[in-house]
Amino acid sequence: MWDEAVTRYDFGPSHPMDPVRLALTMGLVRAFGLDRAMEVRAAPAAGDSTLRLVHRDDYVAAVREVSEDPGVADGSYGLGTMDDPAFHGMHEASALIAGQSVAGAEALWHGEVEHAVNFAGGLHHAMPGGAAGFCVYNDASLAIARLLELGAERVAYVDVDVHHGDGVQAAFWDDPRVLTISMHEHPRTLFPQTGWPEETGGPQAEGSAVNIALPAGTGDEGWLRAFHAVVPELLADFRPQVLVTQHGADTHFEDPLAHLAVSLDAQRAVQEACHRLAHEYADGRWLALGGGGYAVVDVVPRSWTHLVGIAAHRPVDPETPVPASWRDEVYARTRQSAPARMTDGRSPSWPDWDAGYDPADRTDQAVLATRRAVFPLRGMLA
Repeated sequence: MWDEAVTRYDFGPSHPMDPVRLALTMGLVRAFGLDRAMEVRAAPAAGDSTLRLVHRDDYVAAVREVSEDPGVADGSYGLGTMDDPAFHGMHEASALIAGQSVAGAEALWHGEVEHAVNFAGGLHHAMPGGAAGFCVYNDASLAIARLLELGAERVAYVDVDVHHGDGVQAAFWDDPRVLTISMHEHPRTLFPQTGWPEETGGPQAEGSAVNIALPAGTGDEGWLRAFHAVVPELLADFRPQVLVTQHGADTHFEDPLAHLAVSLDAQRAVQEACHRLAHEYADGRWLALGGGGYAVVDVVPRSWTHLVGIAAHRPVDPETPVPASWRDEVYARTRQSAPARMTDGRSPSWPDWDAGYDPADRTDQAVLATRRAVFPLRGMLA
């Protein structure tokens, strides 16, 4: 899913969410010819009836108002804050990103495609009645809500952004049809200070919310170990009809807004794992979204180009040199030097959870906390 107009989602020149990251990602996708390996579709902006699947009418009206006149934004509904400054066309750009994710979900459900990618999406912090954390409309929640409206009975959402997927969890907190799994930096040290293991779902959906809260400084081995110690077992139990994943690139060790130490190579390994899990448990139906990521030249374009390549069944070898044409584009747009290869030079591996755990290890403690909080609620052994 791609429309050049998604780059109009722009909070201004001093904001960390620079839309150049989207343009550079699509430029790298094209440089590798991946736009010819997958169909590139554009979709219309989400209309009011679609936005109402998750968001309140008064909030949508407020977004429209500040979109027309940013000067009236006073912080109400989270609009006009440092995180979410108002800008002309805010409603249109936000609804367009949401429309791309919803259209991808519809194409999956109708059997038109097997995989769909919207790397402009993954805006997982937006709440039903407010903007938060650089997110205005929650495209991930809207895509899931549309799948439920179309008749889906089980949708799994896996979020590996460094920040907790709080908006998606909130939208489906008491809905047993949706399993939300978020793996993120511990809320003690990072926005939005939610996503504790004890957050497990509402009274009608106990065990449907899963949170893996990892200590600051977690690197490739611990991050991958935590993912594989929790996610595959839950998906095997839940058997989703569609898998929706969010691939924020801000877990990377170069990201300026967080404190994990994950490499591009580990991010790619989780992308491959999500692809495989979609085929194993969701009949291949996979909607992959972007998310956070503020190393906008060195990390985001490479990470999400790997994601597109995996979804296209044309994975990019990590040792592949970055095309010279794209490096020229990077310099022309940013006056920065581009990375030379599609790898950070890591060969990530992780010890299997079934081989045993170390109760003194902080990452293993995080995994244990999640398994003990959630697995019994689902009738599984912790």
